[in-house]
Amino acid sequence: MSDLYHVSSSPHVRAKDSTSRIMLYVIIALLPTSLFGIYNFGFRALLVILVTIASCVVSELLFDAIARRRGTVGDLSAVVTGLLLALNLPVGIKLWEAVIGGVFAIVIVKCMFGGLGQNFMNPALGGRCFLLIAFAADMTNFNVTRGGVDVYSGATPLALIRNEGLSSVNVRDMLIGNTAGTIGETSVIAILIGAIILILLGVIDLKIPASYIITFAVFMFIFGAQRFDINYVVAQLCGGGLMLGAFFMATDYVTSPITPKGKILFGICCGLLTGIFRCFGANAEGVSFSIILSNILVPIIEKATVPRAFGMVKEAKKNE
Repeated sequence: MSDLYHVSSSPHVRAKDSTSRIMLYVIIALLPTSLFGIYNFGFRALLVILVTIASCVVSELLFDAIARRRGTVGDLSAVVTGLLLALNLPVGIKLWEAVIGGVFAIVIVKCMFGGLGQNFMNPALGGRCFLLIAFAADMTNFNVTRGGVDVYSGATPLALIRNEGLSSVNVRDMLIGNTAGTIGETSVIAILIGAIILILLGVIDLKIPASYIITFAVFMFIFGAQRFDINYVVAQLCGGGLMLGAFFMATDYVTSPITPKGKILFGICCGLLTGIFRCFGANAEGVSFSIILSNILVPIIEKATVPRAFGMVKEAKKNE
């Protein structure tokens, strides 16, 4: 009889996916965007990516050694953080600033709160927002020069739309990625290829990205500078870091809700905040701060959307 029963503690659900495997899937899904960024902006984009990843990995190694914690670099989460941070940086950023961003993302946002699974905001976005505040001029400088020739001016498509109107941009170029911007945000096609990989591998579902993108599109259709103009909405969807943020950062397991309704509500919050920032804010972007603010709301969202246990009834009044 003893051979037929094997008692173990919960949880009893087993899956082949581990943290390192999931992170590897994310890295693979980010390859199209990374490769296009290197093609679009040149060798320096590769240098920024490598330096930022290295700063994140070394920061985690040193923190683990100083805190005498079990090494966690093997789970590849530091590599993903460094890659995502690099894709959110302009190619012309000073390398030492990229290093500071990586250190901030890993040490302050991730490790100081207990490591992977404990951070309250996406580390890559935390690092990017820190750099935006600390080095605003360099983080908003998108001039790209190659061989002494200006490839892209300092104006991103979103800045052009805000200052000169929709006629100043080419939506086709925005889809392909032949525009100024951060290393990984320009090509919508490359981002969507990576998103399809994540969906097919079962790493993410469409609840958060779909609710985010639909909410933002409806908001911009009603409240945008060119109201009820579908071409304006498409340009806003293709511009900036919206697609990269919706599929690769808003879907972060640690900083997004786990309840089905919570995921949809989280995506709606991201979409509304991004629309508010773009329509009424001083900056033409707003994705990073929108996702971080929504990350902070996750505990409230999960508390409000937790499913009621089957068979649960309201407690009877004491006087009954």
